Amino acid sequence: MIVYAVDTGGEYITVAESQRRHPVGQRSLYVNLTNRCPCACTFCLRPLKHMAEESTLWLKHEPTVEEVKAELAVVPWPLIHEVVFCGFGEPTMRLQDLVTLLRWVKEEHPEVNTRVNTNGLSDLVYERDTAPDFSGGILDTISISLNASNAERYLALTCSRFGIGSYEAMLTFAQHCKAYVPQVIMTVVDQVEDTEEIAACRAICEARGLTLRVRAYEAS
Repeated sequence: MIVYAVDTGGEYITVAESQRRHPVGQRSLYVNLTNRCPCACTFCLRPLKHMAEESTLWLKHEPTVEEVKAELAVVPWPLIHEVVFCGFGEPTMRLQDLVTLLRWVKEEHPEVNTRVNTNGLSDLVYERDTAPDFSGGILDTISISLNASNAERYLALTCSRFGIGSYEAMLTFAQHCKAYVPQVIMTVVDQVEDTEEIAACRAICEARGLTLRVRAYEAS
């Protein structure tokens, strides 16, 4: 699926099915751009989550910008309060297309919030400061996977292809985003980290003026 919704229990469903099950009330809309990711996190849902063929997030091909726009054009927008660029791949692997689509959403539906869920490694992918790409009011929230309180544990969990420098690069990206994105959220996963590690992550975020959110782990 390119465009999808998330139902109770973390089930990925089509927007039409979401509307059938819940004909009233607003919800988030998710956009899946790519299978590619520079990490191979040990807790990642990609190899763990069972998905039926009709609801899989594994893309048979990367959709073009026009294909994504075509799917978004038929969405029941009065039911949508937020568009989230997420999926099973890392959305910033298609940074230019991501920015184009964020701008399109804001131009067509300025009342809808926009969010990007990312590993925060786009500076390493493109070898430049990528935070300014999100300027101009196109992005309301960026959610960045902090994952750990130190570089060694981070690398052990994420297996980032960029090595030990990934952790500091991710934190630097997060701090730079504060100049362009109203909400910069750092996340850790509750069943991956214990309370002591989560407390250490919270202290790191507080020291850098960032907000930490603890996400519930989902495997099946």
